[in-house]
Amino acid sequence: MNGSDMNGSGMRGRPASGAAERGYRRGAELTARHGRTYHLAASLLPQDNRRAVYALYGFARYVDDIVDAPGDGDRLAELDRAEALLDQAMEPGSPEQGGVGDPLAEIVAALADTVHRFGIPVRTFDAFLRSMRMDAPGSPLFRNRYRTLADLADYTDGSAAIIGEQMLPILGVSTPDARVTTAARALGDAFQLTNFLRDVAEDLARDRIYLPLDELQAFAVDEEHLRHCHASRTTSPELRRALAHLIAVNRDIYRQARPGIALLPRRARPAIAVAAAAYAEILCEIERSGYDVMSTRAVVPTPRKLRVGASALLTR
Repeated sequence: MNGSDMNGSGMRGRPASGAAERGYRRGAELTARHGRTYHLAASLLPQDNRRAVYALYGFARYVDDIVDAPGDGDRLAELDRAEALLDQAMEPGSPEQGGVGDPLAEIVAALADTVHRFGIPVRTFDAFLRSMRMDAPGSPLFRNRYRTLADLADYTDGSAAIIGEQMLPILGVSTPDARVTTAARALGDAFQLTNFLRDVAEDLARDRIYLPLDELQAFAVDEEHLRHCHASRTTSPELRRALAHLIAVNRDIYRQARPGIALLPRRARPAIAVAAAAYAEILCEIERSGYDVMSTRAVVPTPRKLRVGASALLTR
């Protein structure tokens, strides 16, 4: 792994356009509102790198919200527009698209600025958008059930693992070796599985089941059982055992990711150590609730999140 500093490379010192600046602000707002753990971790990075995290998260969040919006036609059309804006913005010297007050165009402008500054591989966004289409009803790629962990990995490759890869240039890793790339992808996958465990009820309400059906079935939990728990807002003994198993699987993925933190540039390590520890604490919160994922959403209280983050800094 090479890369001793955390500055942008390709456009260092060049000011961002007006649209990109507005997009960075939108990304920061989205991160503060919806990605509080990421916002906390990003606060430990230098300003330029922090802004890049906001741009990356802001784009991912905005597109994810498009997918979750009602109405198949509008959803797919807006996904097409996001892809077209991104393709055009990645062309050197391309004119800005959209007018002032166009949130998507501004977020894409900030993302393109970040990609050019830090050298994020453009191909990685193809994988991300493919996974977003897998979430969109009406898309030929649409899928709302996953039989095995391997099936789920086909989705999380673009929705999570690839974002771990995209973060590496932002963190100062210019030429990652296989170890740091594997760890970054694992951490992205770990975050995503934590989300799926936390959001079981919310996803069921959207007719989505991300937890692999074979993993649930091993504990006598089929879709009918899951829906009964959802309707009654209860967690059966069978579902508790299934969730405990998947939490153990999730923690193993965090363990696989952990050695990669030491391979990052020194300035980047605290942010990622805090993010990993604070996000993994959601699993502890699920356990503390008695695995109640049907009537409540596991949220780590801010004081505990800060304690966990501080502990991660002291023990790394």
